[in-house]
Amino acid sequence: MSSANSKTKKPRNQSPKFLFWVIGLAAICLVGLIFLSNNAKKQAMNYEGQPFLGEDSAPVKIVEFGDYKCPYCKNFNDTLFPSIEKDFIKTGKVSFYFMNYSFINIDSTRSAKFAEAVYKELGNEKFWKFHHLLYDKQPDDTKAEHMDIFTEPFLKETLGEIASEAEVNRVADAYNNEQTKAAWEKDMNAAKKLSVTSTPMIFINGVKFEGNTYDDFKKRVEEAAKE
Repeated sequence: MSSANSKTKKPRNQSPKFLFWVIGLAAICLVGLIFLSNNAKKQAMNYEGQPFLGEDSAPVKIVEFGDYKCPYCKNFNDTLFPSIEKDFIKTGKVSFYFMNYSFINIDSTRSAKFAEAVYKELGNEKFWKFHHLLYDKQPDDTKAEHMDIFTEPFLKETLGEIASEAEVNRVADAYNNEQTKAAWEKDMNAAKKLSVTSTPMIFINGVKFEGNTYDDFKKRVEEAAKE
């Protein structure tokens, strides 16, 4: 667990393969994602038991591999995900899945396993509330990226904002008893098989995505719906 974290390059030193330019009120925000060539190979994906948004019968399945300590993932969650949710998830065109690729430090693994415990004990709806809340609470200071911030007390306190004390205790017990270790390892093994090396990495119907704009993303989703 710790060896995987220590051997992976820092995300801020990476050159993300898939970039979205998001125009804000005062600046342009660069978000790291992944690129897909038109003849890229479709990969077998196992969606069973994974948290998702939308209808499971949707024609397009999108998977995000993410790390709760990754600043690019926070940018994706803050700036791009709302558009994806509005344009595709709520319209029934897409089911959106999240899988863990925890690589930055112990916080990455701790928060991922804790989030899996939220999903196991409290269900899909509470998981997604906690998921977005974690990204909201990710420090803006890049120096904090490798600091020990997402401690168990912090995670319990964060969950307490959307869950009862009894629910928080249930989740903490599941986490401490390593009841979600298998689910986390399933994600990590999937990431390894799919050659995930950075986050966020996006797969659309089992194919890595490549593009430069949100229009590219929309086009690829529409193409996948017709396949």
